[in-house]
Amino acid sequence: MQFDAAVVGGGAAGLAAALEIRGRGFSVCVIERDDELGGILLQCIHNGFGLREFREDLTGPEYAERVVRQVREAGIAAFTRTTVRELAGSGPEREVVCYSGAYGVMRIRTRAVVLAMGCRERNRGVYTAGFAQRLINIEGYLPGREVVVIGSGDIGLIMARRLQWLGCRVPAVVEIMPYPSGLTRNIVQCLNDFSIPLYLSHVVSRIHGNERVEGVDVTPLRDGARDSAAQFHIPCDTVLLSVGLIPENELSKSAGIEINPGTGGPVVDATMMTSVEGIFATGNVLHVHDLVDNVSEESHLAGGSVAEYLQGSRPARQIRLKAGSNVRYVSPSRVDPARGGRLYLRPLIVKNKAELVVTARGRTIRRKIENHVQPSEMLSVTLRDGDLAGVPEDEVMEVAIL
Repeated sequence: MQFDAAVVGGGAAGLAAALEIRGRGFSVCVIERDDELGGILLQCIHNGFGLREFREDLTGPEYAERVVRQVREAGIAAFTRTTVRELAGSGPEREVVCYSGAYGVMRIRTRAVVLAMGCRERNRGVYTAGFAQRLINIEGYLPGREVVVIGSGDIGLIMARRLQWLGCRVPAVVEIMPYPSGLTRNIVQCLNDFSIPLYLSHVVSRIHGNERVEGVDVTPLRDGARDSAAQFHIPCDTVLLSVGLIPENELSKSAGIEINPGTGGPVVDATMMTSVEGIFATGNVLHVHDLVDNVSEESHLAGGSVAEYLQGSRPARQIRLKAGSNVRYVSPSRVDPARGGRLYLRPLIVKNKAELVVTARGRTIRRKIENHVQPSEMLSVTLRDGDLAGVPEDEVMEVAIL
């Protein structure tokens, strides 16, 4: 079978990109390994989704339902229970090789591919918060009654609240850093509102139990070193790890795509194209986002770029970007001076009244004041086409936080 474009991943990013491509008049299919479209949204039963995309406060399944309905109404082909194993070929036509219990071995010929596989938890061999979220919200199983959460990532914070709702006790969320790893909103709504203690600059130094977890030892850090004299014990029967997410990029690597060490996702240019011609990337497979609305926004832009690529349109020139002081990464890695665009970046510091500055050869291109920055909250800045007038193509613009 043949399509103008194939989207790998049927979550928020993949569906938004597919809708944009179809809306521009091109044929597109979505390939999803799970039983249904919607991705991680289906297990996120808390609200806070869609405030920008739909101007409503929705749960994850409600957000997914709306987007899936749009996909079906647009007549977009969707292959669920189908896993992409290889991106073969090069040049103007590529072959996507898929394995499926429903369809057998599929070979889809296409002129463009969008990678939108999302992200996965950093698995350290112990129960992860996202897996527990699926157990409770999808499978209907309760992992335990007395639960300690290690790490203050957003999924862990949301699960702490979810467990309290179910009548479980969450005696502690333990975070090694001196600041939370999740959004401030989730600290307030998931911990403070439920009186769940958050231990910053603490580590779980030992997990007790044999056949079942029986408790944990928690040790505070003083100037980076463990203060064993102040160690204390918390009885519990379950430990959840909430230690961050990384882009799902095994397929990207096998296709020879350049990976950004700062994000763990592909390096993309101003059009969201990777280092391999005709393959694009967007959403959490590119860099881990905080909000699904940002995923959808970025993916609509990526879908538009795919449509322009299929029409034979490419930017006349692009200006390279790099992360400067106190910035872990900036995405995308290039900007089209004829259009500008939105840049996403991840801070490395915690600071109030910080300045986000974009410069080129010492000249300030854009300056933006942020009331508060911290590594757990992604920032963005929009460059307008007028901002880039006079910036030469061989220039490297820097994005920094001062």
